[in-house]
Amino acid sequence: MGNVKIDFAKTQGKIKDMNSVNNGPDGEFDYGSYDAYKAARIPFARLHDSALNWRHTVDIIHVFPNFDADENDPASYDFTLTDEYLDTIERTGTKLFYRLGNAIEAESKKYGAVPPKDFHKWARICEHIVRHENEGWANGFHRGIEYWEIWNEPDLKGHQCWTGTIGEYIELFDIAIRHLKGCFPDLKIGGPALTHIKCAEWWDEFIPYLKEKKPPMDFFSFHKYGSEPGKYAEDIEIAKKYMVEAGYPDCELILNEWNYLWGWQPKERVHHSYQALHTLKGAAFVAAVMTVCQNTALDHLMYYDARHSSYFNGLFERYTWKNLKPYYAFYAFADLADLGTEVKTVAAGEGLYALAAKSADGKHGALMLTNYKNEVSLDGKEFPPEEVKIEWNGLSEKPVRVTVRMLDNEHDLTEISGETFGSGAGFHTLSLPLFATAVVNYDEL
Repeated sequence: MGNVKIDFAKTQGKIKDMNSVNNGPDGEFDYGSYDAYKAARIPFARLHDSALNWRHTVDIIHVFPNFDADENDPASYDFTLTDEYLDTIERTGTKLFYRLGNAIEAESKKYGAVPPKDFHKWARICEHIVRHENEGWANGFHRGIEYWEIWNEPDLKGHQCWTGTIGEYIELFDIAIRHLKGCFPDLKIGGPALTHIKCAEWWDEFIPYLKEKKPPMDFFSFHKYGSEPGKYAEDIEIAKKYMVEAGYPDCELILNEWNYLWGWQPKERVHHSYQALHTLKGAAFVAAVMTVCQNTALDHLMYYDARHSSYFNGLFERYTWKNLKPYYAFYAFADLADLGTEVKTVAAGEGLYALAAKSADGKHGALMLTNYKNEVSLDGKEFPPEEVKIEWNGLSEKPVRVTVRMLDNEHDLTEISGETFGSGAGFHTLSLPLFATAVVNYDEL
């Protein structure tokens, strides 16, 4: 039997933005994902690979299509579809995280992955994009976009995002970040959105550059795809170590691409991964990773991808836009984020991941409990459920109502039971199938 102990009298800081995503909803029409996206209360949407779905948006080569044009002339820019896309996201209540650069290019000829002809001009183009979105330049807006990321995955093998050298990217990064921070000292500028954290050849050049040149980097971003939640904590610890070594102990850590992946090779593992991340298994993995990352040095976690045409979109069905099981894991985490404050939670039992939160007045609280193991299965039905004892402490002395909502093969975060406790503590048992997630709420009566 597993055991979860919760002490609502012991707080552990705020619930962080672990439920952000890449990209926004599919328009404001009846059969799109807009309403569900809004209901999920997603904190941030990173604007990467947006143009693979919403054409002529976000990417530098679309916003500034002729690099030889005058970067100071508003007529050189095409903001139309980008602004429509950003408007749609903002109306859901989600904040924007703008990736300056271009979408991945897997094709034989590269367009956006080629290093700009003039790094200084590229930085000035980025400046004008910021001014358009934040300062009203060129009939623009005052969106208050805080985060601006310089490029994406310059270390990706196959040169699908950057055809230049490591040194060339570092030069672009240095020029761009100094220019943008000089123009906008209050904004957060960073990068480089590395494919993964364990890239020795990158660190051999990047750390000495950071130590010597000390660019004004506000955040360090990187990516992670895997099937074991604990490995995410290991990579975050490595990232933190690197930043401390480089002289950036307070630099924000942002893991802004992640999802379930059994492996890139052989193809059978990739095919399994694409299936699994859309299922209950994918939902359990999402909840487990969010839980793990909440209690690390990570500041932001951004799932890839909410773009409906992406293989990695586990939130919405590709053709009907219906909610998939992982969508409800995001919804569940948002419930904890709405409460605001994490409380001490200890889970004992193989594959059990537990996270709890309470409201500022202590009258409401919730536990998100997930049963995830790295088994080659899509629904976990062939495995016995885990019997879990949940112990509540530090509750109000007033009676409380405890309800259980279940995300499993038969339920989409729907209520399955409820009971009343008459004092400041209590316990009950819960049968939790493999890959299921339960949200247990208490509300003071």
